[in-house]
Amino acid sequence: MSPLSSPLLTDLYQLTMLQAYVAAGMRGTAVFELFVRKLPPHRNFLMAAGLDQALGFVEGLRFSAEELEWVDASGLFRSGFAATLGGLRFTGDIHAMPEGTVFFANEPILRVTAPLPEAQLLETRLLNLVHYETLIASKASRAVLAARGKGLVDFGLRRAHGGEAGLLAARASYLAGFAGTATTLAGPMFGIPVVGTMAHSFVQAHETEAEAFAHFARVFPKNAVLLIDTYDTVAGARKAAALAAQGCAIRGVRLDSGDLATLSRQVRRILDDAGLPDAIVFASGNLDEYRVADLVAGGAPIDAFGIGTSLATSSDAPYLDCVYKLQEYDGRARRKRSSGKATWPGRKQVFRRYASDGTLAGDVVSLETDAQPGAPLLAPVMRGGRRVGAPVALAAARGYAQSELARLPTGLRALSDAAEPYPVEIAPSLQALAADVDRATS
Repeated sequence: MSPLSSPLLTDLYQLTMLQAYVAAGMRGTAVFELFVRKLPPHRNFLMAAGLDQALGFVEGLRFSAEELEWVDASGLFRSGFAATLGGLRFTGDIHAMPEGTVFFANEPILRVTAPLPEAQLLETRLLNLVHYETLIASKASRAVLAARGKGLVDFGLRRAHGGEAGLLAARASYLAGFAGTATTLAGPMFGIPVVGTMAHSFVQAHETEAEAFAHFARVFPKNAVLLIDTYDTVAGARKAAALAAQGCAIRGVRLDSGDLATLSRQVRRILDDAGLPDAIVFASGNLDEYRVADLVAGGAPIDAFGIGTSLATSSDAPYLDCVYKLQEYDGRARRKRSSGKATWPGRKQVFRRYASDGTLAGDVVSLETDAQPGAPLLAPVMRGGRRVGAPVALAAARGYAQSELARLPTGLRALSDAAEPYPVEIAPSLQALAADVDRATS
């Protein structure tokens, strides 16, 4: 079994609680919901992602013989607990927002209904998968809005916090609207277009820059994008133009440093004067959505951008206050009342209203049984431990994400805090249930 699919890839307390539940016969139906308590600074919305990986983990949940041997020999658990784990499978239901859905604080994006031990065991890995892809999709969607139709490519693998993170960042950014990724494995794994140029080391390894360009263009006659800033960007652009004049096809040039606004204008002029109006200017180098927005607003003649470190680490907001909390057990609503961390009890649904122009107008978080005006966002994705229907193709989820971004009101598209936050109302029925639970547990 892959370490990344192992049920031991969890917090120890999930297993200790599971043993305690089993020992006490606590197998009643539990309802857990995954949500974000509050938006990070300068985030006006989030985008749900990671559902496909989460469901894949849940479907395949089982302990291998080697893992059961470790549990038995660890000395951490009672005798016989490993045998209980050996028969454990997820048998419950999951409701979720579709990947690509725009959502807001205190809105459940995933709900698990299952026997308590099963539902509890999912917590850590579900959070790990859904949190990270949601974090990156939310960051990437801001860059998509800032780029205003310009192409975007994920360059984040080398700075991602591990290989899985790099792969999932490629997936999440493509879901949000990026055109491709430099992470090669994301091609065969997810069907994402793979994009790449050359490194400065390739240029340095040749005796001259012109020789490096000619070599690369000969090997890749249909896709030669030349990195022109190893020594002098403007001189590099002239060498690329001279190469094209000799009959070598070049697709474009890449700028990776310096004043990108000024350099892109100088390079564009050189390419145009050489009769290369279709050659693209691609820019990279410590870019984020703020820098992209500035370059686009300033009219820099850049056709596409590569975004790496800031994307794969979500550098300005590297985590979400994302949690997975018990909302009902054994037929009774449950509620956490900790200061600053109180939850709304019961099985919930999010109902969304739209303005006459199709843009988002407001959400209501209500009990599942208390329907409100608007469209319900949570839908069944797993019943009895099996997916409902075939997995949603990434291309379809990507198209849905684009439709979601198109529905954002103007104020929510900004990279700074919106003048008026998006309205999310807690329904009176939910407030009343919370008061009832408080009285019963006080």
